[in-house]
Amino acid sequence: MSANLNIIGVLTSGGDAPGMNAAIRAVTRAAIGQGIRVKAIYRGYKGLIDGEVKEFTSQDVSGIIQRGGTILKSARCTEFQTKEGREQAYQTILREQIDALVVIGGDGTFTGGRLFAQEYDIPVIGMPGTIDNDLWGTDATIGYDTSLSTITECIDKLRDTATSHERIFLVEVMGRDAGFLTLNAAIAGGCEAAIIPERATVMEQIEDAIGNGRRKSKNSSIVLVQEHAVEGGANAVAKMIEKEHPEYSTRVTVLGHLQRGGSPTAYDRILASRMGVAAIQALMDGQRNVMVGIQNDDIVLVPLSKAIHQKKDVKEDKWQAMLTLSI
Repeated sequence: MSANLNIIGVLTSGGDAPGMNAAIRAVTRAAIGQGIRVKAIYRGYKGLIDGEVKEFTSQDVSGIIQRGGTILKSARCTEFQTKEGREQAYQTILREQIDALVVIGGDGTFTGGRLFAQEYDIPVIGMPGTIDNDLWGTDATIGYDTSLSTITECIDKLRDTATSHERIFLVEVMGRDAGFLTLNAAIAGGCEAAIIPERATVMEQIEDAIGNGRRKSKNSSIVLVQEHAVEGGANAVAKMIEKEHPEYSTRVTVLGHLQRGGSPTAYDRILASRMGVAAIQALMDGQRNVMVGIQNDDIVLVPLSKAIHQKKDVKEDKWQAMLTLSI
């Protein structure tokens, strides 16, 4: 064990994701198993600034692996974006004698953690906890699989209604600035189209979906819309359709925060557990400023700078699969 690694801090930040509790549990138990004390920081970077810290034992993380959300709570923190805010956070680090941080979250969480590490020379390990699956260097993020399953289940339920009416059903899906959730849910749900930021052909996709439906004599279509693919989201797309094709009736369903909730899938629990153990091992090996990722089912360490700044591309074969199967 590193001679300077006696106490670690762990926090969750940004949007919650199913599996975060499993990650907290894994980090805590893996650290304690190596003789390292764990300080849990509540409400993300805001809690680090305000000093909301509690030492965790194995008992504190008992019975949480199946729970959605995060027992450490989460909060957006504009103060941490200022040098003064980060200085306050560092004073908490000194007062609590924390030697390293494990931060669980997405792009914003990693950006803040990387800057903090650079300014105060403290080791930071990132664990990708976001339903968006938009971080470069990892095939999957904690919470993505659960959210995808939730969206697919909603599509299945909606199709029961869709088959009873001659309408185009538009379902708005989360994903920040990436279309991974939307595209994969469209494939899994057998949808006619997916409107995503990576493909700026909104009306072309809609025309294809309508045309495909006509050829198959379908009386309804389900189209997924990534929340930021079009200004105004699914409601804006509905207006486009009704303007160009007044003969079609549209209905909009915004899934919203429903996509974040629920008990994590087995995959997310396993992924979070593996990543949590790997995060502690990385710190013991002297690693810093890296994200724990997974590639081809192998745990990897990726520089935070790459995870944040490099763009993760939508797989072309998935796009083609959706187009091919929607005919």
